[in-house]
Amino acid sequence: MSCFSMFKKRCFLISGFAFSLFCLSLLPLAPNGQAALPVALDGKALPSLADMVEKAIPAVVNIATSSRIKVQENPLMSDPFFKRFFDYNRDRKQQKFRENKSLGSGVIVDAKQGLVITNYHVIKKADKITVTLHDGRAVRAKIVGVDPETDVGVIRLINHSGLTAIPMGNSNLLRVGDFAVAIGNPFGLGQTVTSGIISALGRKGLGLEGYEDFIQTDASINPGNSGGALVNLRGELIGINTAILARGGGNVGIGFAIPVKMAQSIMSQLVEYGEVRRGLLGVRAQDLTAELAAAFGLRIREGAVITRAVAGSAADKAGLTAGDIIIQANNRKITDSADLRNVIGLSRIGEKVSLVYIRNGKRKKVTVIVKEPTRERVSGHEIDRRFTGSVLESATGKKKNDGVKVMSVKYSSLAWQAGLREKDIILSVNRIRVSSFEELKSAVSKDRRQMLINIQRGDERLFMLVR
Repeated sequence: MSCFSMFKKRCFLISGFAFSLFCLSLLPLAPNGQAALPVALDGKALPSLADMVEKAIPAVVNIATSSRIKVQENPLMSDPFFKRFFDYNRDRKQQKFRENKSLGSGVIVDAKQGLVITNYHVIKKADKITVTLHDGRAVRAKIVGVDPETDVGVIRLINHSGLTAIPMGNSNLLRVGDFAVAIGNPFGLGQTVTSGIISALGRKGLGLEGYEDFIQTDASINPGNSGGALVNLRGELIGINTAILARGGGNVGIGFAIPVKMAQSIMSQLVEYGEVRRGLLGVRAQDLTAELAAAFGLRIREGAVITRAVAGSAADKAGLTAGDIIIQANNRKITDSADLRNVIGLSRIGEKVSLVYIRNGKRKKVTVIVKEPTRERVSGHEIDRRFTGSVLESATGKKKNDGVKVMSVKYSSLAWQAGLREKDIILSVNRIRVSSFEELKSAVSKDRRQMLINIQRGDERLFMLVR
């Protein structure tokens, strides 16, 4: 290398080093004399979520629950042969329960009454609830009410004081791309804040809850965040963190939150009644597909097609009939049958619901008053001789295709011999889905020689062949 080239290279290195020193000289010094990051750029303060978080975080609490779960007795203890080798009376006095503990989060929504909203699964079957506030105080709480269908629960703090409630936002105004911040208690670490955006809205069909209308976010949500707050950049509550989608159990950027509007609707009923009193429209509906839209001669591709209006129901009295396509309910766009179910299911008994529907290509409007779900019971022999000895219940207003429930079965009766047991749910007969007495009777009549019954028993499903 020539001397000129070496000189040129050294000059370049020296000038670069000098420029670096000049840049470092512009940085403010920390108290220890080391360079620190600037707090402003071009005279403007750098953006930070700290102020908003400091206002919102006192309203987010940690929830610890404990419950006693009955331990199944060793089957040997019920065997007369083995029982004599043990001090059975002593063993029976021993504890037959085990304690189950869980951690979660909650949000203070009413400081005066000490009300905290959380997830149902956080406080499910809890015998003892301890809430740890932001300032470290531990307060006992009791359950006000729960709604498993939406996974919402409300608890009330006992002997509370100095609480801070979170301001409420409007989840109906959210847009994909809005910033979101999740606050909770992941893995029992204590209050943790993560940020992201709204990834999607109106997520449903996930099989997580009965009524689904989730906000999807990539703000990190992990086990323990359940029941915590999803807030906007104003520190307003926009959702209750509920679940994550993760194959390995950790966060992969897909989390779900219950919209605050849905949570508020449920909470108001839980506080007032201790339960949710859902109304009933009285229709069976299916999604409007492209094929159905073409068959109806419609340009629209979204809506809920009524397949049946139950006689005497609110829908029937309002004049709705099979073939009507509901496209709007309470000024909310209805894209499919799940949307319609959410709107009706979150309406109180006696509440008016305005519907927009299409019949024969014409747009129509109607107002219906949702009714209380009705439960009917009949003796099994009224359906079929082979059901003799059972009492069956059909509950309208429940999930579609929930089946017909077996309320009781007499020992050694024909229904007992057929294999039916109390609390069984008959889902189908001869591969025909049933959700009412009429459908059950019709399915049985298809083949009098035998019945292939599909039932739900606890967490299991099984088939039984009855001749």
